Amino acid sequence: MARQRNGTDVDYVRPVRRILVGALLLVCLGVFLLWRIDSPRVERFRANLIDKVVPGFEWASVPLAHFTGMIEDFQSYQRIYQQNQDLRRELQQMKAWKEAAVQLEQQNAKLLALNNVRLDPKLTSVSGLVIADSGSPFRQSVLLNVGARDGIRDGWATMDGLGLVGRISGVGENTARVILLTDAASRLPVTIQPSGQRAILAGDNSSAPTMDFLENLDTVKPGDRVVSSGDGGVFPSGLPVGQLALGTDGRYRVWLAADYQRLEFLRVLRSHEGEVLTDTGGLIVPPQPTPDVAAESVPSPAPSPGETEPGDG
Repeated sequence: MARQRNGTDVDYVRPVRRILVGALLLVCLGVFLLWRIDSPRVERFRANLIDKVVPGFEWASVPLAHFTGMIEDFQSYQRIYQQNQDLRRELQQMKAWKEAAVQLEQQNAKLLALNNVRLDPKLTSVSGLVIADSGSPFRQSVLLNVGARDGIRDGWATMDGLGLVGRISGVGENTARVILLTDAASRLPVTIQPSGQRAILAGDNSSAPTMDFLENLDTVKPGDRVVSSGDGGVFPSGLPVGQLALGTDGRYRVWLAADYQRLEFLRVLRSHEGEVLTDTGGLIVPPQPTPDVAAESVPSPAPSPGETEPGDG
């Protein structure tokens, strides 16, 4: 700022600004014209100018190069992020496929196990799919998708790929009910190997049914193999049931060979020579004869040679 002789202020900023702006515009116009003129002399001048000026501006090109690299890195990061999202979606799909493959593998293993269980050659079977369970802690049973149309009858044994599961108790046209060995109403005659001692496997709604009517506890020990005895003519003999174990209550129990947590396919043994039950309740407690019937069924003793029956001679 400057002062005039009369003391008033004089502003020199605006004129100087106008002059600088005009000079900058002239320089820009000159550079534009210099780069647009197509002449050999001007081309040599441009080349000499670039050789003189450009090397001195390396300090300005370094930040510009870094900035350009940052932009490229950011674009690369966006591409990597998008690829990562795509890989995550593919991984979720692969997990779903893996779960489906594992389920199919388990089902295939169970079916193979059903086929690999060695049974009596006289026994034939039909495989059924478990479609429902009782859903009650007081009743242990499952429902199969085979029934009377497949020739299923009450009392027939059912197995999975590892051991005996239960018996048929209730047959419909297309379905059949299976009472599991763990049900409180289940009673199964078994044989303990290698001692050969007979006992009754009694379900109590737990995962390890109890052993009743063991005569000699000294001949058995935990780990002994338990199979069906075939007593009563209902179940075939020799079907694997499980292993003997000593429970926390001091009673002998059986760890069942069948996998009750994954009952999906069951084999119903249908062609064995045995008693066909007409009353499934008789499998649990056989009916006892009345005293009158028992007395009538007892034959009278034959007379000795020296005795004569009433009415003779």
